[in-house]
Amino acid sequence: MDRQLLATCHARSVELLRRNLSPGGILAATPGKRADLRGYTAIFGRDAAVCALGMALSGDKLLQKEAATGLHTLARHQAPNGQIPKFVDLQRREADFWYLGCIDATLWWLIALAFLDSRARAGAARGGLQRRYARHIELALQWLLAQEHQRFFLLQQNEASDWADIMPRSGFVLYTNALWYFVKRLYRLEQPRRTRASFNGLFHPFSAGLAEYRRARLLNDYVLRAARDSDLYLSFVNFSFFGTEGDVFGNVLAILLGLADARGAKRTLDALTRARVHDPYPVRAVTRPIKRASILWRPYMARHRQNLVWQYHNGGIWPMVGGFWVAALVGNGRKQQAGAELMKLANACAVKNWAFTEWLHGKTLAPRGMPGQSWNAAAYLLAEHAVLEGLDPFFA
Repeated sequence: MDRQLLATCHARSVELLRRNLSPGGILAATPGKRADLRGYTAIFGRDAAVCALGMALSGDKLLQKEAATGLHTLARHQAPNGQIPKFVDLQRREADFWYLGCIDATLWWLIALAFLDSRARAGAARGGLQRRYARHIELALQWLLAQEHQRFFLLQQNEASDWADIMPRSGFVLYTNALWYFVKRLYRLEQPRRTRASFNGLFHPFSAGLAEYRRARLLNDYVLRAARDSDLYLSFVNFSFFGTEGDVFGNVLAILLGLADARGAKRTLDALTRARVHDPYPVRAVTRPIKRASILWRPYMARHRQNLVWQYHNGGIWPMVGGFWVAALVGNGRKQQAGAELMKLANACAVKNWAFTEWLHGKTLAPRGMPGQSWNAAAYLLAEHAVLEGLDPFFA
């Protein structure tokens, strides 16, 4: 590995995160006219949580101290029903909960609290954040449990309501339920084993036995009659339609957060590697973008010409997701491959003179989205820590 490149990326990542700090927590991107107009100078639920993970592992005292600041801001703006906002606009001092409800901000907030508590610095009380926010956590879990199917034990959601906010995934969504299973384990909720079994039975019915629950048999039948045998988990399963675009983040989280057994993890990592989602930078958001002719295409995907083929969540390259990809490789014993991918991730962050650009076009590699993206820097630090320590950061 090029140690100088990695050292530079580490220093630049810490510098960017320090620059993007605000009294209310870490901003999604570096402040500026364009970032202000597009709303990136806010405290986003999922961004602040992902950043908290990287900041806690950064080795930088200021970042470690400020890792929870955004989580505090989100808690203060929690809805009465328990939902954590998609983002908090600091200037207006108001919370936004998205069109159909942002489901994953609540999940990430819960994960980040537990993560920071488990890595409390010397002299700090273990479990302090969870004690401080015990009532907020109770409400957040109550809100999530109200959306859990009582036989599948998986969360249900509308489309375009998680991180892939202009993608048509709905019903039971892979990415969301990978996070949900992990939250269940962290907070000792009921039925985690049944959640895991339903996850594998619905999202990868190709390798599962015949479903016992009659509703599951019907959903499986639609998939097995219409879809090819796949080595990847389906991106979502609804009543009679499902996603075969190959959601890379969802598949990576399934491996990283303990939903896949050893055989399933190997199958999935091998499939993603064959699809070259990491070439030349880690990683593309999907393996097969949704085209306009697809039954899954939605008119809103063309909004601002953003989610066309090989763009944004429909096949763009996301360095943030690349950080989790590297960690998943480490957690599954692929340390040599992980080291090579960490180098490529550093190169992605370095594009356009260390712009830490939000995403890159999946084919032309042109930098797109907002530069100075905080969670790109945080995900790099997460990946670097995994490689250097040789451990999955979520189960270390």
